[in-house]
Amino acid sequence: MTGDTQGYGRTSENTPRTAGSGIARRRLGGGILALGGALALTPIPLAGATARSDSGTGGPGGAADTGAGMESAAHRPTLRRGSAARAGLLQEPLDQLVRDAEAYLADSPEHPWYAGAVLLAGRGGTVALHRPIGKAVRYCAYDEKTDTGVEFPADRQIAMAEDTVFDLASISKLFTSLLAVQQIERGTLELEATVASYLPDFAGGGKQDITVRQLLTHTSGFRSWIPLYEEPTREGKLRMLWDEVPASTPGSAYLYSDLNLISLQLILEHLTGRPLDVLLREEITAPLGMHRTRYNPPASWKPKIAATEDARLPWSGLERGLVWGEVHDENAFGFGGVAGHAGVFSCAWDLAVLARTLLNGGVYGRSRILSEESVDLLFTDFNTAFPGDEHGLGFELYQHWYMGAMATPRSAGHTGFTGTSLVLDPTTDTFLIVLGNSVHPVRSWRSGSAPRVATANRLARAVPVRPERGRTAWFSGMASASTATLTLPALRLDSARARLECALWWDTEPASDGLFLEASTGGEDWQPVPFTTARPGPGHRPAPLPHPAGSVTGWSGRVWHRLEADLSAWRGTSLRLRWRYTTDQLYVGRGAYVDALRVRDGGRTVFDSERPRDAGRIGATGWVLSAD
Repeated sequence: MTGDTQGYGRTSENTPRTAGSGIARRRLGGGILALGGALALTPIPLAGATARSDSGTGGPGGAADTGAGMESAAHRPTLRRGSAARAGLLQEPLDQLVRDAEAYLADSPEHPWYAGAVLLAGRGGTVALHRPIGKAVRYCAYDEKTDTGVEFPADRQIAMAEDTVFDLASISKLFTSLLAVQQIERGTLELEATVASYLPDFAGGGKQDITVRQLLTHTSGFRSWIPLYEEPTREGKLRMLWDEVPASTPGSAYLYSDLNLISLQLILEHLTGRPLDVLLREEITAPLGMHRTRYNPPASWKPKIAATEDARLPWSGLERGLVWGEVHDENAFGFGGVAGHAGVFSCAWDLAVLARTLLNGGVYGRSRILSEESVDLLFTDFNTAFPGDEHGLGFELYQHWYMGAMATPRSAGHTGFTGTSLVLDPTTDTFLIVLGNSVHPVRSWRSGSAPRVATANRLARAVPVRPERGRTAWFSGMASASTATLTLPALRLDSARARLECALWWDTEPASDGLFLEASTGGEDWQPVPFTTARPGPGHRPAPLPHPAGSVTGWSGRVWHRLEADLSAWRGTSLRLRWRYTTDQLYVGRGAYVDALRVRDGGRTVFDSERPRDAGRIGATGWVLSAD
């Protein structure tokens, strides 16, 4: 297995048609019924349309060009290098992104997470960061007795470069998925059809009811991985697949499995009469000009390819020595390097082109590989029955464990076991590519996704949030395992119509992190203050949303909300109010902002943060005034 929630079944890693033709709803109807009506196939704003219209996300304007919007080809950018400002990003968080990534070149904690990496971040049509760090080739072997890497002589080590090519591992699944969605769009593949209707032998082992959608969303019931490479012939490998018995009833559970995408490969090859590597070239990489993306790179590429593992028993399923220029995954290797779940090699810039294509709604320059309706399916959650395992067709959605603060219900991406990751956020029109060789020299040297999370947090922070009013707003910060408080001075309330008003912006890891409004009459015993929020929008004023527990958590759309809280229960007292922002030790969202704080006591205003004297009386622990 090549995903990052597990490693080849051996090493566990922390969890976890023609252009513009569109997709007929009749090909999707079964999917809506299967999900109990929970799936709403509504258009998802792509290419930064949300960011441009949304003042809360600091959408770039003026000189800052996001290339946003889907209304005309003129607003669907191709990539060019540019400054952070041109991308509508903040420079300092991007600088910190690089520093954070470089920290994992050292022991973290016992060994380097990777020997090197290539980092690429951008917004709209601008690549604002493209930075190689560390080594593409450092070790010639791994010494298991001393748990050390045996280094090549210095003159044979190879530094990372911007165009270094990586074994993408499970990011390959995205290419297979895109090829499948193309066939759905063209009417040759039905999303709700059974796999056995295309591959009759697949029905063995009780798999006759597994559908194409279940392969794409990892709800087929397949085990995560089986050692297909142990069978020397292709026929033997296929027989293992045909005989495989599902571990759970199809559609009843989410279980990430390489076998899903291998099965999808077989369907595609059956339908098209072309092998997967030819499909990839003819349908995706050639039209998009992704000339450094392919299966089985030629020997001439080897000096520009990042090495992977010293593959030997028992940690590897095969005795191969240093794997360099060939696919790392054993099953993909057994399939001759071409497999639906692994085997694609690529570089950061090519992946950025793919990211830009999808954020553009399926088009890049003059080439369209998918319709806008098809791209919507990549960003639509088909796994509403399995909260926490949100999944579009092929793409994972809303996964803080590697997307960090870039995670939103619309954020899509994937990881690869070799140390690779790709994250796209249509909400802010941003994209992040982190390509590392983290199994070099051995897979056991790393665990978790700390560098991915750290870099994603920095890119999320680089997207400015403009204050609701004035030049600054109070910002909670984005620290994990922390509590930050923002406290108003004691206020005497005498009216039955006392209330708090403010502007509020929040995005936290759902349920784990939260923002709380609390009150105290003595400064020690703090009680929750119920409040309502209303999200502004065009047309009529939206109905206020109640928060009876006095708290918010999760996704709020990354826009400013108007908050009101009834303070009449504290009539006749001297009251203190505070915001408390609390995070756990794992992941964080983009944080919280508070602006335009005002307390009214009937007809008089007793506190207004826009008055300098009142603003100076706010007590902040962990919160800071921020222009962005």
